[in-house]
Amino acid sequence: MALYVYRCGADGPVEERHPIGSAPATARCPTCGEASPRVITAPMLGLADRGRVALIDRTTATAHEPQVVSAPPPRPLRPGGPPLHPATRGLPRP
Repeated sequence: MALYVYRCGADGPVEERHPIGSAPATARCPTCGEASPRVITAPMLGLADRGRVALIDRTTATAHEPQVVSAPPPRPLRPGGPPLHPATRGLPRP
């Protein structure tokens, strides 16, 4: 649902929610009942949090410019695993 703004001559802006693309050209003012024309406003893109905006930007960038690698990453020098606790260093290993 998108938020659409209509301008009433007597009462000012009127906001209504409609599915995207299905908003009528005019709406009735809830206060005076006058037909109010729809007003084109700037999109409210700044209301999203930074994490979501960054995710959308990364997804859009990789859709057109995918990262290509020439080889897989090198293997670690020693086998990985959780760091050993000092108290368990003396125990036998499997």
